Amino acid sequence: MPFLTFVPVILLSAFWGRWPGAVCAVLAGGLAWRFLFPTETAFNFPWTSSGMALAVYALSAVLMVLLVDGVTRAFETSKKLEVSREELLQSLERRVEERTAELRAEIESRREAEAKVAQYERMEAVGQLVGGISHDFNNLLGIIIGNLDLAQRRLARGENQISHHIEAAFDGARRGASLTRRLLAFARKQPLQPVVVDVNGLVSGMGELLHATLGERIAVDLRLEAGLWTTKIDPVQFENALLNLAVNARDAMPDGGRLIIATWNEGDHVVVTVTDTGIGMSEAVLARAFEPFFTTKGVGQGTGLGLSQIHGYLKQSGGHADLESVPGEGTTVILYLPRHRGGPVEARAEVALSEARPSKRGSKVLVVEDEAGVRAIAVQVLIDLGFRVAEADGGAAALRLLADDPEIEVLFTDIIMPGMLGSELAKAAKVMRPELRVLYMTGYTYDAVTRDGVLDPGVELLSKPFTPDQLARKMDRVLA
Repeated sequence: MPFLTFVPVILLSAFWGRWPGAVCAVLAGGLAWRFLFPTETAFNFPWTSSGMALAVYALSAVLMVLLVDGVTRAFETSKKLEVSREELLQSLERRVEERTAELRAEIESRREAEAKVAQYERMEAVGQLVGGISHDFNNLLGIIIGNLDLAQRRLARGENQISHHIEAAFDGARRGASLTRRLLAFARKQPLQPVVVDVNGLVSGMGELLHATLGERIAVDLRLEAGLWTTKIDPVQFENALLNLAVNARDAMPDGGRLIIATWNEGDHVVVTVTDTGIGMSEAVLARAFEPFFTTKGVGQGTGLGLSQIHGYLKQSGGHADLESVPGEGTTVILYLPRHRGGPVEARAEVALSEARPSKRGSKVLVVEDEAGVRAIAVQVLIDLGFRVAEADGGAAALRLLADDPEIEVLFTDIIMPGMLGSELAKAAKVMRPELRVLYMTGYTYDAVTRDGVLDPGVELLSKPFTPDQLARKMDRVLA
């Protein structure tokens, strides 16, 4: 069979290439022609001459060699492309891994740098805060200590004219208490007693106070929207914030002007704006306006805590504040209060001293305070108010007294104490004596009796420092 002569051609072409295949084709054709069959009868076809038969054979062989070589080359090319593709993919994967590692290193380095910058800024802010606190408290302590020392010296000389020194010391102490309250408001740590209020009613009710504060040269313009939604906030803190803004506006209008207080509904907020026609703020001042202890007023004219206190109070109440100002035209402070979707406006209940029940002033009170000086003051004030008093320096001693003395009606306890918190003491005491009344005192709000800065229902709290009148009102309210 003549086709068998192509077998070595195909094999050589497949494994060694076209030129060995061509040589093999020539040799195979010659051998077939010489030993196997005559050329004229090749492929069982009657050729007219042996030359034509050889020519056809040679052409077939060439085509076969080229075909096999082409297929082989295509396979090899495909294989090389596959290898190249794999190598390229591996190279890309290596490059991606290397670049990813570089990016991770860059991100980590940037994070570390940002963390260092943030830490530096925090330390700078803390330093500014501590510096401001130290400065103001040292001034107040100087007033208190200086006046008490002068009063003591005059008493030692037999002089009785010391009332103005005592009053000056009291004034310094009251200013110190106000400063701590502002700091707590800025830190969102002041205890709030929110009720559902009508902001328009609160603003309208402050009309006389605002006129007295601003003076005759500043006109007050109230633009209160009808149908204003209610909001649930601490009304006392809101009035303090509004009064603070009015004072700032007055200072910004030394030559007189107009104070505009407007209200309206917007989104889910009750909006209150306080606008003055004063000197305004530059962009640099506006950017720092909410920072604690930042002030443009002269020495002794402001603490720089007013706006930061308002900002903290609003954040704690679920709202926020914003500022707009144009130099030479005035400033607008925008207060966003959360809309209340619930019950009607609540009355602001406060027990007055005139409403105190004389029969209750003989009740027995257990004072629990780990600080001996504070405990002594509280005990003496209660005795002066007509109460009978027992005292303890901690939770364990208080529980023993409660177990031994059934006449104790009120537990007056500090919250932050070593060993046992005041809230833990009250809980244990209520198990022993369910009818026991509880009044807490603290220097700052604590999660044991508050939730998000809001007093838990039914909790009575007296913030330190407190005056005898404040303690009397709270005690009468607890016993009412």
